[in-house]
Amino acid sequence: MTALQEMGQGLRTIARQISQMFFATIHNGFALLGLAVLFATIALTARPELRQAGETQLLGWLHNRHFGLPSAEVEPVAVERATAVHPKELSKQQAAVAYWLSKKYRVAPEPLSALVLEAYEIGRRTDIDPLLLLSVMAIESGFNPFAQSPVGAQGLMQVMTRVHSDKYEPFGGQLAAFDPVTNLRVGARVLHEYIQRDGSIEGGLRRYVGAAHLPNDGGYVAKVMAEHGRLTQVAGGRPVPTHTAQPIPVNAPAKPAGDETLVLLNS
Repeated sequence: MTALQEMGQGLRTIARQISQMFFATIHNGFALLGLAVLFATIALTARPELRQAGETQLLGWLHNRHFGLPSAEVEPVAVERATAVHPKELSKQQAAVAYWLSKKYRVAPEPLSALVLEAYEIGRRTDIDPLLLLSVMAIESGFNPFAQSPVGAQGLMQVMTRVHSDKYEPFGGQLAAFDPVTNLRVGARVLHEYIQRDGSIEGGLRRYVGAAHLPNDGGYVAKVMAEHGRLTQVAGGRPVPTHTAQPIPVNAPAKPAGDETLVLLNS
């Protein structure tokens, strides 16, 4: 055998060994990949929250690929932060109230539905008529969660944040006054305390507006009770006209001594 033939045979042997090593590596790689998929499947089955997180990330990635947006600009869980409920999820009575208020105050029915549900839940726990809570919100802020009066009453229920700052502590602090549900809960607690203190709804409302010790509440109680009457008819299935909501002038009294909530409405 010549030197050239020996060299050729040696090269073929080396090539054959390299091929065997290559296919063995691929085979082992597929085996490892299969094991990884198997363990991942077991983990996702045992931990559903991991599967949900993975699905959320995958949906976000697909959304980015579809719209060409950077991943940082997409927040798949943003809808979870929205204070909104579809009216179809409410009872017939609650939905009627939500749609009526939505039309009158020109607010979307979905966030109003969430407030209606919360008002009914608070009413169940505290024995306050939920329609009264909704009436107070209507007169106080017209369902504007960011409303603020000249003297610092804030949010849907126009609670004096600085006076009742302690009631916001369980919710993270005073800035929670601008969270609709939190403001409703705190305002309902304040109103409940005042009704209990005065022994009547009218007395509680007068204290709520800061007129407990004054001869005149500026027409506040009458306006709240009138709206409550309309909502009661709506909840009972009776047709009630919804005229364009106008700013409600309330000649609020000066702030009295003590811890009463003062509410001044913009005219």
